[in-house]
Amino acid sequence: MNIAVLHDNFPPHSVGGADIIAYNLAREYHRNGHTVLVITTTRDAARAGVTQVNGLTVHTIATSYDLRFQAYVSLWNIPVVAKVQRILADWKPEVVHAHNVHGYLSYRSLVVAKKLGARVILTVHDVMSFNYQKLTDFIDPADLSVPTTFNYRVSAWRQLVTNRFRYNPLRNLLIRRILEKNVDRIVTVSDALRQALSDNGIGNTQTIHNGIDVAEWEEPAENVAAFKRAHGVGDAAMFFGGRLSGVKGAANLIKALALVTKTVPEAQLLAVGQKDAYAKKMLALAHELGIADKILFTGWLSGHQLHQAHHAAAVVVVPSLCFDSFPTMNIEGMACKKPVVATCFGGSREAVVDDITGFINNPFDVPTIAAKLVDLLHDTAKRTAFGEAGYQRVREQFPLTQQVEAYQQLFAICK
Repeated sequence: MNIAVLHDNFPPHSVGGADIIAYNLAREYHRNGHTVLVITTTRDAARAGVTQVNGLTVHTIATSYDLRFQAYVSLWNIPVVAKVQRILADWKPEVVHAHNVHGYLSYRSLVVAKKLGARVILTVHDVMSFNYQKLTDFIDPADLSVPTTFNYRVSAWRQLVTNRFRYNPLRNLLIRRILEKNVDRIVTVSDALRQALSDNGIGNTQTIHNGIDVAEWEEPAENVAAFKRAHGVGDAAMFFGGRLSGVKGAANLIKALALVTKTVPEAQLLAVGQKDAYAKKMLALAHELGIADKILFTGWLSGHQLHQAHHAAAVVVVPSLCFDSFPTMNIEGMACKKPVVATCFGGSREAVVDDITGFINNPFDVPTIAAKLVDLLHDTAKRTAFGEAGYQRVREQFPLTQQVEAYQQLFAICK
């Protein structure tokens, strides 16, 4: 089967969560005997052209624009779509598996794919099909309970007020129309995201959870020990990673760390991410609280170094203050036999089982998060039991092979 994979950003030059998922799936399709073509974009004209990435043919299109106009360009990026159309017309894929197209490839690329006769599958990784940024509307920061039911419906008025001149009154309507007429099936990466789409008028969905190859995350003990020495990591480090930002919960986690260190003075925060402007804000807060020496920034890590960082930590923490669809950090931590303390907002509870593989918490409840972290750092037996339970769960419920097979079955029935 000829499968074209569309994704705004693709490894090796982009290694965000959705980028890695798109790459892993494309790689597995290729390994399973399918012919795979990837279409992606770049902001660096020097990277444009056709390359080979581990057996995958990758067409990279150079494009950039003022992101103030994203609500319009995301619908139809005219020069990019023209190139996508030529590539697809020449290659004639039977299936187009699109991932993130809302940045640069644009939703019009789905229309082109359908007109050329392909079966079109769209995997939705986030809320951008109905919202302009991270979704926080449904959260009341003053409510410190751990809710289990949510209403994710967004208000057009709120979007107008928030985005002002960037607001496009037709954006969401046109996206829904494109999806209804040109996409054979929309795949969400969690049931929570599926509900969020439904609450905002997007149907024809099914959930396929992201998967992971646990064997790829194994690391020799000596390599983990070397990583710990190189970065000054002790035995009570908490892993926190990804694109560091306010909505990822860094500030509350630092406040929790300040409480943790009163009981576990050797506790550290292993922050895996670029030491950028937001990282400096994190450090400033840590200085205020007198725990700056407890923050370890590694810079951006990928591959074996990222695996070693997970293994080096005692606990993995995912304290997002927004709707986080299905954080890959959860299953990565579980693959490394680490207990995970995760947010109650989004799809984390579909991976992390509360009080069995970790804890599900309200990330605004700093004292409770701190108490859970102290519990895990103090109780080696519980930490080990949670880690083993998480490892077994991810092996049985979230193997990469299962995810790939689910997509391949979907490709076959969407005719």
